[in-house]
Amino acid sequence: MKQISFLLFACFLVACTIKTYKTETTSSAAITTSKFGDSTKCFITGKVLDANTQEELIGASVKLIRNKELVRGTITDVSGDFRIQVDSGTYNIECSYTGFATFIQQGVQVKLGEWSNVIIQMKDQTALQSVEMVAYKVPLIKQDQTMGGQTLTFDQINRLSTRSVTSPKRAEPSSIDGGAVNIKGARANGTNYYIDGIRVFGNTAPSSTINNYQAPVPVQYLDEKVVWVKQEAADAKQDSIIPDFSEEQYNKIVENPFLIAKDSAFSTFSIDVDAASYANVRRFLNDKQPVPPDAVRIEEMINYFNYNYPQPDGNDPIKVVTELGKCPWNPDHHLLMVGLQARNIAKERVPEGNFVFLVDVSGSMSSENKLPLVKKSLFMLLDELRPTDRVALVTYAGATAVILESTPAAEKGKIKTAIENLGAGGGTAGASGIQLAYQTARANFKQQGNNRVILCTDGDFNMGQSSEAELVKLIEKERESGVYLTVLGYGTGNYQDGKMQELANRGNGNHAYIDQISEAKKVLVEEFTGTLFTIAKDVKLQLVFNPEQVQEYRLIGYENRMLARADFDNDAKDAGELGAGHTVTALYEIIPNAKGKGGDLMQLKFRYKSPTGDQGSRLVEANVPAVCAAQVSDNFNFAAAVAESGLLLRNSSFKGSASWNSVLAHAKLGLTNDKDGYRKEFVELMKKAK
Repeated sequence: MKQISFLLFACFLVACTIKTYKTETTSSAAITTSKFGDSTKCFITGKVLDANTQEELIGASVKLIRNKELVRGTITDVSGDFRIQVDSGTYNIECSYTGFATFIQQGVQVKLGEWSNVIIQMKDQTALQSVEMVAYKVPLIKQDQTMGGQTLTFDQINRLSTRSVTSPKRAEPSSIDGGAVNIKGARANGTNYYIDGIRVFGNTAPSSTINNYQAPVPVQYLDEKVVWVKQEAADAKQDSIIPDFSEEQYNKIVENPFLIAKDSAFSTFSIDVDAASYANVRRFLNDKQPVPPDAVRIEEMINYFNYNYPQPDGNDPIKVVTELGKCPWNPDHHLLMVGLQARNIAKERVPEGNFVFLVDVSGSMSSENKLPLVKKSLFMLLDELRPTDRVALVTYAGATAVILESTPAAEKGKIKTAIENLGAGGGTAGASGIQLAYQTARANFKQQGNNRVILCTDGDFNMGQSSEAELVKLIEKERESGVYLTVLGYGTGNYQDGKMQELANRGNGNHAYIDQISEAKKVLVEEFTGTLFTIAKDVKLQLVFNPEQVQEYRLIGYENRMLARADFDNDAKDAGELGAGHTVTALYEIIPNAKGKGGDLMQLKFRYKSPTGDQGSRLVEANVPAVCAAQVSDNFNFAAAVAESGLLLRNSSFKGSASWNSVLAHAKLGLTNDKDGYRKEFVELMKKAK
């Protein structure tokens, strides 16, 4: 440890930079423009090649310049490819790579709904024309600088006694955060890495391996918050440091197994109306990226769509429907669909609202698909509110603040101005922000009203209480106030899906992922009452299968909503919330008992509580006959198609004979009930998946 500290200190005092004075723009490029389905986005994509050998150049620096200013940049991946999402406009592309002439392409135009693809042919520059060596000392204290940086050469890193800052020599518990290194007590993602002037994302462990060569890892200095890494290896292709670009986090899913009905007849779970997983999966597929298996929560994919079951006709605000048919991916099995329909309530009849907009304005929210999209989303929501509803605005970054005290929605101009003036920067003290938001909601609490915190964030908390366990404990305490929680997730690269899912689950709330303005419209405008007004809380389902009819069964999805048998009758056990007009759909794959002697398929029971007050739950029971329909409904076909797609995306061990052709065939049978076009969008998305 002393040896490493000495080397770090020595590197900090003296550094060298190598400058080349002559570059020639002799490389060439071929540019094509294509349209794609999303009219709200545009991209510049491309590939960087050695013009002589046609080999892909890995780790080449690609910058977009507009008005002589750097707009955005990246480095090429292991296939020599790059992809940058941009605003519509005209850009100059600058590409550099050690040993090659700098390439500049001027006047590349890109419009919304289009992408421009650039094939860059880099010309080899066989000899450097001149080299200047510059040595300098860094002052011990820089009084006017709040953060520091250091430029390192490849050789300097290579001469260190260890090639990994997370090796056993340095593996002190105080300096390691999930495999990455902390600087001055900050979390690992508080350190920025720059390669040839381009900010890249990822941590330092493990090192990238290219052709069985392990590239050295950049050193992080004890007193620095920014690390500059300069690629100046003799063979940059071999020695490029390729970071892990994604710090997105998803909770592990262990799929529900088949259970033997005679041994385990009871299946108990909490309902879930979240739909974040589908929007997130759609983002991956539209961006032509592989979908992380644990990002695929099949129940959320199914429940993204509205099935318009019959409305409740009694005193209960919920109606249950069931349907039994053949299982598309296992023809010898049956598929049971259980649907819950919440009563529709007109927006005018919803109790007055007390809303607190809790907005993450930390540095990680600066990109176009985060804070700017949050603002547009909240503007749309604000237009849906009535004059008597009230809105407060709370923000958090390195510190928390009440930007706007509770204000009548009639003063829309005042509220919109407060939202529009938000800017991003600093750390992410999410727990403090949550506490202040609930405090603000309690201070303006409306008895018999609609009291709710609406959290807008990427979930990347890195200050104060930031672990999932700490935040869950905080939320569970705060929910006792009677204030509900809606979690709206934004952004890519560091999206903390698992953490946000747990917050919504434990906070009497719901979770949506907003990847584009059309999704904000769906969640906050078209499904306004369902998203923001709860008509039943702690909704639980319990199915008791008849072993005479059912040999084995498996609940598809809901892995993070499973309950013990005894939890069903325990009113102290938290469960899911159901919004006005929402539907909930669950699917069971059933292996029928070949020696069935008759009787019902099962007994279905569900419990729910009123959203206000502390009264106990109400129990509703019904028997379900063991009749497998020869002709199933459009809803059944479509829900089965979505479930089958989830099995394929997860590469599930239970996928049987599932195929994309089967997904498309069954989905097309369910297109009749599609006034909003979301089912048609699913069909087009599955064509991409195929």
